[in-house]
Amino acid sequence: MANTSDTPPGRPSPLATPPRARRDEHAVIEQLERSRRDPYAWLKDNNWREVMRDTSRLRADIRVHLDAENAFTQAMLEAPTAPLQEKLFEEMRGRIKENDSTVPAIDGPWSYYRRFREGGEYPLFARRPSQQAFDSDAAHEHLMLDGDALAKGCDYWDIRKVSHSPDHRLIAYAVDDKGSEFYTLHIIDAATGAELESIPDTYGEFVWSKDASSLFWVARDENARPVAVFCRRLGRGTDELVYRETDPGFFVGVQQSQSRDFIFITANDHTTTEWRFLRTGGADLSLTLIAEREPGVDYSVVDFDGRFWIKSNRNGAVDFALVSAPHERPAEENWRIEIPHRPGVLILDVEPFADFLVRMERENGLPRIVVRERANGAEHAIDFAEQAYSLGMSNGYLWQSPWLRFEYSSPSTPAQVFDYNMTTRERVLRKTQQVPSGHNPGDYIVERIDAPGDDGALVPVTMLRHRDTPLDGTAPVLLYGYGSYGITIPADFRTGRLSLVSRGFIYAVADVRGSMAKGYQWYLDGKLEKKTNTFTDFIAAGRHLVARGYTSPGRIVGMGGSAGGLLMGVAANLDPELFGGIIAAVPFVDVLNTMSDETLPLTPPEWPEWGNPLIDAAAYDQIEAYSPYDQVSRRNYPPMLITGGLTDPRVTYWEPAKWAARLRHEAPDGGPYFLKINMDAGHGGVSGRFASLRETALEFAFALACVGSADIPVWGGSQT
Repeated sequence: MANTSDTPPGRPSPLATPPRARRDEHAVIEQLERSRRDPYAWLKDNNWREVMRDTSRLRADIRVHLDAENAFTQAMLEAPTAPLQEKLFEEMRGRIKENDSTVPAIDGPWSYYRRFREGGEYPLFARRPSQQAFDSDAAHEHLMLDGDALAKGCDYWDIRKVSHSPDHRLIAYAVDDKGSEFYTLHIIDAATGAELESIPDTYGEFVWSKDASSLFWVARDENARPVAVFCRRLGRGTDELVYRETDPGFFVGVQQSQSRDFIFITANDHTTTEWRFLRTGGADLSLTLIAEREPGVDYSVVDFDGRFWIKSNRNGAVDFALVSAPHERPAEENWRIEIPHRPGVLILDVEPFADFLVRMERENGLPRIVVRERANGAEHAIDFAEQAYSLGMSNGYLWQSPWLRFEYSSPSTPAQVFDYNMTTRERVLRKTQQVPSGHNPGDYIVERIDAPGDDGALVPVTMLRHRDTPLDGTAPVLLYGYGSYGITIPADFRTGRLSLVSRGFIYAVADVRGSMAKGYQWYLDGKLEKKTNTFTDFIAAGRHLVARGYTSPGRIVGMGGSAGGLLMGVAANLDPELFGGIIAAVPFVDVLNTMSDETLPLTPPEWPEWGNPLIDAAAYDQIEAYSPYDQVSRRNYPPMLITGGLTDPRVTYWEPAKWAARLRHEAPDGGPYFLKINMDAGHGGVSGRFASLRETALEFAFALACVGSADIPVWGGSQT
């Protein structure tokens, strides 16, 4: 239970006394002839599976402690910054077009889109006749799903996927109302909205059969892992097993080819994949394997020009090559090289059409779109001029079409949606993101620099600042990082960031190793035994910003979530004086214990990313050496805002809770440490587009207070 009787030594008396979790000094774990202490292991509820489905099942003593943590954060941080938070919230809300809508996507007689109503938290899904696709006259609209109505009375509500049947008669959608990522799949009549069938406890991933008679959906097991694909024959209420994965390290998925002729069943961990397929339109559910899984070999498949086109890193193609194979004989011995491996040119995505194959590539950190004609193999690229930008593309629903849709933005340029004719090369601007409160891109400067890492590797850093921000070392910086699983943070436009930038902050993103900003090798150089590169790259980025005169030590607020929260924990250990504050959202900080618990949903699939400390002593030692929870010591840590979600299946709530408790006990001269556990949400935080802004407002208010940009007595005296 929480004990609020003692105040950390050597600190001014705070406005409220921080909770002090009880310690179990006898909690010792023996593993691979090694011992470690875990004095806060009691914060993990062994009944965690039931808690994710019903939060009232949380053990009473754990709830008391989490409530005390939330009360401390409320008293010391949230209440004192409430006026600033409200101002930030209103600013961010003012930049959102409240009745916004997506550009309709045409599919036969209908065009489908998503929109919001004024003041609404959740999306509405609608369609109108295709001949009126770009006519916003509401008289033509048929509203299929009303998210605001469906979410009424729910503390949390998330809709993962909405998909209409190929004959347009039915709608399937998946909803999670707890944040635990157990989705109920609903099938309704598109015309009337009447519910016809539902399937509980799914992964939220599904596709239609070509004839709309069946739905292929992904099931979760008792450990919340996606392990099987079933076929629901609509109208019968029964499910037929299509595929079940037996290796707990592999997650299962389902996709449909753009031609709608094939259903693909996938099994993968973070670096290894295996694909199977069946032809749609018949009763036969037997699967054909494309290529057997091989550790470290990642491949994906599309249907194009009467063959499977396969993006693969087999045979040393680190940044991927494109090969093709006949439908009837897709095994590797029948692969034909179509686009060879080009070191440094990473193939990101491939989208097929009947007469075109489109791929997205990244070279020197910047993406581009390349269009290939089926008839003659001729190619042309769609290039852009800014120093840093983000691209996304979609082939929509139309197979027999020359039109590609793509979205472009940069840190200073609002998103633009274009339809691009791949034959004539005509661009049609369909939408420009509106900022109702006003936005002038010319008021901002986007810059990309390279920060030398410890070993000389150049780490890309993308920055956004106001043109009036001085470059004399006084500017505060919010330095964002992630650096795991190959995920690269896009250089896109986010209106929320402007609230910091307009107050003199430089918003910077460090594309550290562990991402794929500079190719797949950049990812390989930031995992397993090379994981420390991720952490030292982030520190190098911050130190380079200081050396270049952008900022000064203690003026940087580090921010990252999930695996990026791990990065924040390690960075605070490596160079606490660099930071004025740390924002660690749902942080993966108890790495050694989590990677040693094979019952947790993500542990077996993530051993290829971090190593398996249950069987590999070297992996144990490597993880222990950086795991933030295991490496807390008496350092002068900066103030920290640490968040978590009670129903989070990805980074369980006890990771941030244990870390905060250990920081308070073993590093009392640092901080203060604010822990906020959302008792009604999971990994993504609160649901609803405006409710989530309030979480951002708290994070930004904390950042402003950390660097003295806001005149708020948050934690008093010298603690600021």
